[in-house]
Amino acid sequence: MAREATADVVIVGAGGGGYPAAFALDRAGRSVVLVDPIGNLGGNCLAEGCIPSKAVREASLIRARSTRAETFGLRGTALDVDWSGVLAHKDRVQRLRYEQHTDELRASTIRFMTATARIDDAERIAIEEADGSTTLVRFHDLVLATGSAPSRLAIAGADLAVTSHELFRLGADLPFPSRPVIIGGGYIGVETASMLANLGAAPTILEATGGLLPGYDAALATGLASLLGQRVQLHVDALVRSITRVGSDYEVSWQHGGDVHVTRGDLVIMATGRHVQLPEGIDALGLAPDRAPTVDAQLRTSHPRVWAPGDVNGRTPLFHAAVRQSLVVAHCIMAGGRSTDAMDFDAVPTTVFTEPEVASVGLTEVEARTRHGDVMVGHYDFAGDARAQILDEREGFLALIAEPHRGTLLGAQVLGVDAAQLIAPLALAIHAGLTVDQLATMAFPHPMASEGIDRAARSLRP
Repeated sequence: MAREATADVVIVGAGGGGYPAAFALDRAGRSVVLVDPIGNLGGNCLAEGCIPSKAVREASLIRARSTRAETFGLRGTALDVDWSGVLAHKDRVQRLRYEQHTDELRASTIRFMTATARIDDAERIAIEEADGSTTLVRFHDLVLATGSAPSRLAIAGADLAVTSHELFRLGADLPFPSRPVIIGGGYIGVETASMLANLGAAPTILEATGGLLPGYDAALATGLASLLGQRVQLHVDALVRSITRVGSDYEVSWQHGGDVHVTRGDLVIMATGRHVQLPEGIDALGLAPDRAPTVDAQLRTSHPRVWAPGDVNGRTPLFHAAVRQSLVVAHCIMAGGRSTDAMDFDAVPTTVFTEPEVASVGLTEVEARTRHGDVMVGHYDFAGDARAQILDEREGFLALIAEPHRGTLLGAQVLGVDAAQLIAPLALAIHAGLTVDQLATMAFPHPMASEGIDRAARSLRP
């Protein structure tokens, strides 16, 4: 016999799309039930994605810089890699953040349930805990923040590959892959290849399309391929057919044109994108059970009291975007469903944590020309940048795309030093509707790569 309960808001999923709304609504005095099958806040980002992968990346950057120490007048041998120690650092960071979230939950009145959810009808949801007990919760608003999961190719031997989950999860104990074969050249694939190469591995990337980072600005993708290709073996237009086990190794069969090739490695990592996860019974809400729900700028679905922030809507599958969307939902629920806040999808920055970094926000040049016709494009080459010269990392560029009449910033692309930091003020500029004239009048700190912003903007002034 199911227990019954009521809540102002039920939130399914405790990742970036879920828990920020839960805390905001709790502070506003709403009764909130937060449900997650993992039983921790943070979702995929903390469990197996952004946080653990960047902890490993940081170790890889320290080692990579040590190999260039003589450039700076420092002599000595390169650092040896203790892979178990690298993973231990990753685990410490993950545990620290889990503990932080636990403390935040204790300070709230949120009812947090480690459970799975099944939508019963448009007003009730069945929450089943591990012991088999079920609570039927009646809600006013329902927030679907169920996120996404790694996708696998439908090929023979697909189960022999690991995904980012197995590689970066808490307590991961995979041996260090000295010859990893990475299927997929999107952001997860290139980030993984870059960090493993910096730790001494010899990775191979097999990408099915004609270049790395499908969907990104072409200059960014080709520039990264040129630089990453110095440390990673890259194959594009490579259609993977099968994975087989050969002793302690794996063989990946792939096709390029009419030719079939085989690449051998000691670990196969499948980085072929992610797919949305939807709760059971979603069709009871009038939503399709086999595709991402369509949302408006308030993240409202076709049902007026059902919201879908984060990866689940397929718009911008990034943690920071999910957090912002979660807060938009909370603000609108607090206002009784009125559209008092809105998500600015055009101002969400994207970062790729390779070495060198890649970052983008707004429209690419091609997209801007398609939407606006003529545009202005300002460039800044890091070869002449003081910070890039100090770091001896002079490859890359910063580009600004602007509307030609008022000069409103439409997009920005960065490849090179501090790209992930540089994209933040550029995202703010797009969100605020700033012009290149306004950026050109800023005095950015010297000697920092941010000087490239006003330099690129000044290149567009008479």
